[in-house]
Amino acid sequence: MKSNPSDLPPDLAGLLDRSRAGLGPFSTVHYFSEVASTNDVATELGEGAVVLADYQTAGRGRRGHTWFSPPGSGLYASVVLAPGRSSDPRRATLLLTLAAGVALAEGIDASSGLRADLKWPNDLYVSRRKLAGILAEAAGERVVLGFGINTSIASYPADLHERVTSIESELGRSVDRYPVFVETLAALSRRYDDLLLGRFDAILDAWRRRAPAAVGARVARSVDGRLVAGVTAGVDDQGALLVVVGDRVDRIVSGELEWL
Repeated sequence: MKSNPSDLPPDLAGLLDRSRAGLGPFSTVHYFSEVASTNDVATELGEGAVVLADYQTAGRGRRGHTWFSPPGSGLYASVVLAPGRSSDPRRATLLLTLAAGVALAEGIDASSGLRADLKWPNDLYVSRRKLAGILAEAAGERVVLGFGINTSIASYPADLHERVTSIESELGRSVDRYPVFVETLAALSRRYDDLLLGRFDAILDAWRRRAPAAVGARVARSVDGRLVAGVTAGVDDQGALLVVVGDRVDRIVSGELEWL
């Protein structure tokens, strides 16, 4: 059963009311104290719906990875988009994840002052530790865009302890996660407008400014059972990562990369 607005925590409800003019289509938030996955709930909703959970029991990332979602320690949310309404639906769909990454970075920066770097295709890092991630899943003619942001210091599993970080860990002070959430929704609204109106260069320019590893970083990927290494050379206008391998340039559109 879906929550209704009266179920929102009072401080979040107040922030949403005061910020409604800047949230565009993302002003209706369905809040859950616990849910298996916000993406699963959002799949049943229409464009502009937002699902927020305090805790996910089965949060997931790309390619079957698990997203660790401890209670009260992060923002676990999904929004429903319709890139098919864009002036260029195909390109809007291809750039959707990059646009979302820009929006998350902008929302975190605006609410906390912490600057995060973007790493192709869907992660936010501070130094070499992961701060946030994005998962886009098709749902008919819509796309459910899930995201997780680590806001508070948590007891991470041993295999994650050295690889993840949080806003609080980086700033060395406590952070109210609800302003981070509202600023992120506002940034998502602006970048969604860019997608729908075909302002793709604005998205790409903003992404490139926040993605230092997109140029000059060593990466490797598995190709036909062997590891192929190269050096990143930016993203093209369709959002593909370019990697120089010997005397050729590979165009990477999906798959796992190892950042060396």
